[in-house]
Amino acid sequence: MESARLIAGLTRLVRDIGLAEELAQDALVAALEQWPGSGVPDRPGAWLMAAAKRRAIDRLRRLKLMERKHEELGRELQALQEAAVDFEAGLDDPIGDDLLRLIFISCHPLLSPEARAALTLRLLGGLTTGEIARAFLCAEPTIAQRIVRAKRALAEARVPFEVPRGADLSVRLGSVLEVIYLIFNEGYSATAGEDLIRPALCDEALRLGRILAELAPREAEVHGLVALMELQASRLPARVGPSGDPILLPDQNRGKWDQLLIRRGLAALDRASQLGGAPGPYVLQAAIASCHALARTAADTDWARIAALYDALALASPSLVVELNRAVALGMAYGPAAGLEAVEALVAEPSLKDYHLLPSVHGDLLAKVGRREEARAAFEKAAALTGNARERDFLLQRAAACHGA
Repeated sequence: MESARLIAGLTRLVRDIGLAEELAQDALVAALEQWPGSGVPDRPGAWLMAAAKRRAIDRLRRLKLMERKHEELGRELQALQEAAVDFEAGLDDPIGDDLLRLIFISCHPLLSPEARAALTLRLLGGLTTGEIARAFLCAEPTIAQRIVRAKRALAEARVPFEVPRGADLSVRLGSVLEVIYLIFNEGYSATAGEDLIRPALCDEALRLGRILAELAPREAEVHGLVALMELQASRLPARVGPSGDPILLPDQNRGKWDQLLIRRGLAALDRASQLGGAPGPYVLQAAIASCHALARTAADTDWARIAALYDALALASPSLVVELNRAVALGMAYGPAAGLEAVEALVAEPSLKDYHLLPSVHGDLLAKVGRREEARAAFEKAAALTGNARERDFLLQRAAACHGA
């Protein structure tokens, strides 16, 4: 996350996301070159910002000299120096307003919703284009083009580096919520790499969500998202075993669930409910998560209520992923045959052909109804599709178990 803080602070200075990202990368390269010999400084973030700031000033100086505008150079350098006075202190700021401003810039209405989410994940989450492509279920070159075009559009429009207020805040809120939740999900279930979870991303998304709840206290969906993330984050200590292997929800030790996060999540859900109105997608998902949080054991889970909540979610925010989750709930509430019927209606969907959770869920339900060989093939397909090493190993183990049964 040091990279995200660096880009956010530099964007406030240079007012150009693309340039800020370049300067941040230059500073990180300088750190890789110097720190092995000099050691990691006590405040690495401040060191990186100072290095990037020097490069920003050098770049501006070169540009102005080339244009022979010495008078303007002096004024702009002075302004740049004055704006940079509080950078080092800002890096240690627990609120991190620069990060929130950067999210709102990345979610500007002039960008498409897909471009907003992709750009913010790239800048704030530090994800690669490949990881973002998997999160969006689309091709990597498409994501790369979206990011490049988005940065260019923001630079050309000279978008102010600020958190919007009033009506402007409402317009951009939905996209911001989507982006924060995508960042959280990447931390909750990493799309690639050796680790199943990336807790730092979950923490960052939670922090940003809590700040947003203070900025928009009358927005039910903001509190719904915070509730959803708090409740899901409560399970993180139980999601992986000692060796980092995944532990499925029914098998988790609920004694390891973070009770403070559960209480905070339920309180946020209550605040959302008190605001009234028809529940939105995040409030509904938080209500689903609360069913798990309130169940003392896996057997106590109210799956019929969860299935009903997924029915409501499918109406409020229809998507194939929601339908897949609804199929799981149906299988738990009314038997695996009911879930299997719902999943098999999705198997031929083109947009889900590379989504590893579809064959994973399919395999689980096939195994439960005794169709072991088909289940093995489905788990193997899911293992081939996932980019996460831990998840791949786990799916292959499930495939092998079907073969030996």
